[in-house]
Amino acid sequence: LKVLRHEEFEEGCKASCNGPYDGKWSKTMVGYGPEDNHFVAELTYNYGIGEYRLGNDFLGITLVSKQAVSNAKKMGWPLKEVASGVFEAEAPGGYKFYLEDKEQLKQDPVLKVTLGVSNLQKSVSYWSGLLGMKIYEKDEEKQRALLGYADNQCKLELKAVGGAVDHGTAFGRIAFSCAKEELPNIEALMKKENQKILTPLVSLDTPGKATVQVVILADPDGHEICFVGDEAFRELSKVDPKGDKLLDDAMAADKSDKWFADHNRKKISA
Repeated sequence: LKVLRHEEFEEGCKASCNGPYDGKWSKTMVGYGPEDNHFVAELTYNYGIGEYRLGNDFLGITLVSKQAVSNAKKMGWPLKEVASGVFEAEAPGGYKFYLEDKEQLKQDPVLKVTLGVSNLQKSVSYWSGLLGMKIYEKDEEKQRALLGYADNQCKLELKAVGGAVDHGTAFGRIAFSCAKEELPNIEALMKKENQKILTPLVSLDTPGKATVQVVILADPDGHEICFVGDEAFRELSKVDPKGDKLLDDAMAADKSDKWFADHNRKKISA
C-alpha cells in the first residue's frame, strides 16, 4: 500500500471523523492507487491516545496479493491459513487482513471489506433497499451477503455475528462519493424512512485543500456511512506526492511516546 496523502488537524472534526475526540489528530490515506478508482483506508491518529478497545463491528479487509503473502513470510509476520490459499494476518492495532495467495489484480487488489451485523436480513434491506447496493451473493446458511455499487469496485460483505454489534472505541466508518446534488436527496430519504442521520448535510474544511459536503448516516447496527460530494472530493483526494514526507515529518515531530516514557506514564486508553 502507498501513502496517498497525509493531513494534520489541530482540533476534533465537527463530523466526528476522528471519533469522539476533541484534540489534535491526523489522517493518512493509504491504498494501492488513487482514491478515484481504488478502495482506500483512512488511518486516523489521535495524539495522546495509546490504544483502543476493538469490538466486533469491523471484521477485516480481504486482499488478493501473492506479494503481500510473500512479504509477510519474509518478515516473519504471523500468518494463519484459514482456507485454501487464504491467510489471516493481524495489524499492530488488532485489525484483521485476509490475504489471498494469488497474482495481484490489475484493478484494485482490495476485494472486500467485512462488517459484522446482528440481523442479516435487516442489514441487507437497509444497504440494498435504501442505499441502492446490488446484492452479488447471499448465503443464509453462512449468514453472509456480498453487496456493491459496481462490478469492478471493492465489495461490502455483511456477516452475522450471532448477537449485538459492539463498536468498541475506535469509531470507524465507510465512505462513498456521489454527485453533490444527491446529498440532499439521501438526507431527505433517510428522514422520510425514519432512519438515523448522525450528521445532517454539512461542509468540512481541510486546511489548504478543498471543502467537501457530507451527510453521515448510521445503519441498523450503528455502522457509520459517509456520503461525500464527488466534485470537491476529487479535488481533495488528489494524490499528494509529498504525502510520505508529511507523514514522516509528523511522526518525527510527535514526541508523545518519549514524553510519556520520561514521566513513567502510559498514554490513555480510549
